[in-house]
Amino acid sequence: MLLPTSLVGSYPQPDWLIDREKLSKQVPRVRMQGLWRVDAKFLEVAQDDATLLAIRDQERAGLDIISDGEQRRESYSNRFATALDGVDIDNPGTTLNRSGKPIPVPRITGKVRRRHPVEKRDVELLRASTARAIKATVPGPFTMARQAQDDFYKDEEALTLDYADAVNAEIKDLFAAGADIVQIDEPWMQQHPDKARLYGVKALNRAIEGTGGTIAVHLCFGYAAVVHDKPTGYSFLAELENSNAQQVSIEAAQPKLDLSVLRALPSKTVILGVIDLSDMAVETPQTVAARIRAAFAHVPPERIVVAPDCGMKYLPRAVAFGKMKAMVDGTQIVRDELTRA
Repeated sequence: MLLPTSLVGSYPQPDWLIDREKLSKQVPRVRMQGLWRVDAKFLEVAQDDATLLAIRDQERAGLDIISDGEQRRESYSNRFATALDGVDIDNPGTTLNRSGKPIPVPRITGKVRRRHPVEKRDVELLRASTARAIKATVPGPFTMARQAQDDFYKDEEALTLDYADAVNAEIKDLFAAGADIVQIDEPWMQQHPDKARLYGVKALNRAIEGTGGTIAVHLCFGYAAVVHDKPTGYSFLAELENSNAQQVSIEAAQPKLDLSVLRALPSKTVILGVIDLSDMAVETPQTVAARIRAAFAHVPPERIVVAPDCGMKYLPRAVAFGKMKAMVDGTQIVRDELTRA
């Protein structure tokens, strides 16, 4: 399909499921059960219901590739990162977040291993609930290693590579459960480009090795609700041309990214961020169409997937749906133009 449309991953969780006011003040790295409004006894069923709502909203808007909206997650990374062996989540450590503030994070006290599938059931429900292509998301090894306090390895690369092995095992299970695409979220490569150049792509390729499906890697400057002043260019992006991921997801709308950087990814499909998540106003389809067209000087339409800049979880649901629908309608304008040409 020309210019397929997709979320980056998350979609707003219902107010009856999670305390969105508390959630808006943080991106949790450790577990925060107090965010959930539903009793633990009923939480899984409630999350199933919220997942079905997220799927239906995406279908109603007309998306081509459907996610589960990450309805079971307190953040994009903590559900998987806190389910691994070698990680003490009851006695957390500390690291600096992307804004330079200290935050509680998992503390590494032993060898990091995946003890069981974490998201397999999520994908099984998603696969059973839509006939469209589906995408699952997992946090990346580099980002998880930076979001932890290492009291065991004393070797950043070794820790990151063990995270990569855990991600690799998870991805294989997600493809076996029916995922068409698995997206690896690596936003902290942008925050720590020097470290990422040393071993980030090595870890990413280790996470991908032998998985046998379409892999996307997502880089961004941080959630718009948390990071307000964004750079206009990536400090780490061209390096991903040397990765084995087939797709690279970038945000371009809010930071007004100089799209010429996309020429540095000649073999990759670009998941192009065309929805500004910092603005509560819903874009017009014409605005979306213009943002898509702007990329054609650097990437042919056949190598573009259309998406929001980042996850939508911090938006009000009505705003998220409106932006999603505008994205689909704007994409259709460009498809029609290309067909007529």
